[in-house]
Amino acid sequence: MQNRIIRRFEQSDMAALGAMYAVVSAQENVLFWWVGEESNWENVICAFEGDTMVAKGQLGIFNVVPPGRLPGSKHKIFVNLKTLPERANDIELLDSVYAPLLERAQTLKSILPQEYGTILCTGNNAAEVSSHVYFEQHLGFLPHSRMYMLRRDLNEPMPVHHLEEGLELTFAQLDSPEERLAYLELDTEIWPDTALGMERLLEHQEHSLWTSIVVRDAGVVAGSLMVWKEEHGGIIEDVFVREPWRRRGIAKALLARALQYLKEHRLEQAQLIAMATNDSALSLYESVGFEKGQQEIRYYTELG
Repeated sequence: MQNRIIRRFEQSDMAALGAMYAVVSAQENVLFWWVGEESNWENVICAFEGDTMVAKGQLGIFNVVPPGRLPGSKHKIFVNLKTLPERANDIELLDSVYAPLLERAQTLKSILPQEYGTILCTGNNAAEVSSHVYFEQHLGFLPHSRMYMLRRDLNEPMPVHHLEEGLELTFAQLDSPEERLAYLELDTEIWPDTALGMERLLEHQEHSLWTSIVVRDAGVVAGSLMVWKEEHGGIIEDVFVREPWRRRGIAKALLARALQYLKEHRLEQAQLIAMATNDSALSLYESVGFEKGQQEIRYYTELG
């Protein structure tokens, strides 16, 4: 084995990262995180053998539980760990990158609100068998959830769905702190265990073409979603309708308008993620033209 160097990612590593990404992404159905802005590089650990990047691991805080939630709620940190394809079963290499990632995850945990616990999660496409074996069988991670990536061809005819009289659909940019806090309160109402949190909301808002689409009833928010551009396609996320307004076609109207918005900006594909066990949501998305793609399998472990 060549001498191996394990260290944080640096600007000078961009060429090596690009070379690794080209090889890894040439495989079908591999989830490979890009390193993001320089402010995130302290969460990126690389393994080098000579000038070759042979493995890369990365952490991200996925959600932060707001104050006043149920005692059992958990903050979530996600980890993405990849090697060159021919090293996918190299446990010693994987361990050499995972160890500093785990140490960094504990540091991130220490800065999160201490009234709640934190879990470390990972998600990989179903076809990435070696990743599932490593996290579940070698590290002892537990099954968490299964998600479908759904895609929609925006060149196909667009759905049209009209709201009931009295309901109003508008765009909302959430420019002010007050608007963002109000949105996050609604988000937590819908997903108390996986609340978005201010940091991730701000990250979403940095994407090109970001906007939220809202349906109101006499000024009260009944439902909403977020939409933005990422690389060459559109992303739809946080689709929700509050309990008193469900089964009135609001979600379908929101989705139809989001698809039109992306098509108006000359994008060719939209995608979103849904729980594999949420049959009603999957049926809704398929009714406006989405098709199920790869399934992502997620695991977790408690950060003690």
